[in-house]
Amino acid sequence: MTQISTWQQILDYSHRADPYPLYAELRKTPVVRLDDGSYVVSTYREIVALLHDPRLSSDMRNVPELAADALAQEAEEGTPAPPPSFIQTDPPEHDRLRRLLTRNFGPPHRPDRIDSMLPHLFEIVTNEIDGFAGKDRSGPARVDIVDDFAYPFPVTVICHLLGVPRDDEPRFQAMSDAVVQAADPTIGGIAERQRRRAKAIADLGRYFARLLEARHGQRGDDLLSGLLGGDGDEAPMSPEEILSNAALLLVAGHETTVNLITNGMLTLLRHPEVFDRLRRGDEPGLAARVVEELLRYEPPVQFLANSRNTLDDIEVGGTTIPKGSPVTLVLAAGSRDPGFVPDPDRFDPDREHSEHLGFGGGIHYCFGAPLARPETQIALTELAHRLKNPRLVADPPPYRASPGLRGPRHLLVEIDGVEPAIHDHAPYPPAQTPP
Repeated sequence: MTQISTWQQILDYSHRADPYPLYAELRKTPVVRLDDGSYVVSTYREIVALLHDPRLSSDMRNVPELAADALAQEAEEGTPAPPPSFIQTDPPEHDRLRRLLTRNFGPPHRPDRIDSMLPHLFEIVTNEIDGFAGKDRSGPARVDIVDDFAYPFPVTVICHLLGVPRDDEPRFQAMSDAVVQAADPTIGGIAERQRRRAKAIADLGRYFARLLEARHGQRGDDLLSGLLGGDGDEAPMSPEEILSNAALLLVAGHETTVNLITNGMLTLLRHPEVFDRLRRGDEPGLAARVVEELLRYEPPVQFLANSRNTLDDIEVGGTTIPKGSPVTLVLAAGSRDPGFVPDPDRFDPDREHSEHLGFGGGIHYCFGAPLARPETQIALTELAHRLKNPRLVADPPPYRASPGLRGPRHLLVEIDGVEPAIHDHAPYPPAQTPP
């Protein structure tokens, strides 16, 4: 079996439920060249080195053929392509955009933004689980953890944070799906995927433009209003930059968290001893440790497909990646690298060290991590506290098509009922992260 065929198997849907044995095979050769001239990196130390190497660019405009294709697309459509979001840029452009976003999202300028949202997060989760109670009128109830819980929760949160009407969800979800599909490496070549992504982001940008126009200049306390205000020492984002980055945050702010919560519930039901510990609620910090281990063991983002390119020849793991090469970093394989993590295929929230690549690393470390952590901690804790005797209907469940953004499409669970909520407000301290 060649390493290239191993990668092709990873992309094949038949292995979506358990790609980890194939990741183990892939790691035998840390850096692999594919037929299209791109490279795949799968071991922990090599991925970390590249995430911190300034010679690895996130700006695909540095790849000549992709830049030429983007110009051709602009000429064909007669409109300029949307500017790249901050995760698709390099310093200093990246640093400026990220600072402006952070100013309206978290510390040091908004240190209470996330913590002040905790009661609201708890309220949303409580209401969603309360809704399960109406399903058990004639014996065991059946709920879909994805459609009934893990999807509506982060969507409601990100809409609140951005100032997007929750009722618009059917409108923006189709556009969000298009962004996710554009990153699927099983569909088309790199240039085609870049085209589809640019179109999907532009469609979302137009949605935000209409939304802002309908406000008639009225602003609130949401992140989008903060970007429009442009306070601070730096010049504000251009209108086009605001639309591109708002589109990114809308997609990333719920798609990955849906998978993290669903992967988490699936993993806990497969490990009932951990589920019972979480249900008892007598171990402070357990929820935080569970989420960190989930980010290592079953991360929502499995790999960053051709999202980087080399600005110079880079030697990694004994292989030289030539200048101008697209690079895929297989984060999920790196987080289960036995050369870095002891007994990596065991789910163990009591690990002494919880390092992982679940949120990436380097300057592009996940912007939404401070929100995703408490969202998932609250969601899994309340599911454990309140669901009576939950059990899986099917294992493995059906998975989403994407191999990179991996999670169940449905997670059917039977329950014997719902316990009443034992809190009338969020009992959670400020967003927890293990030391």
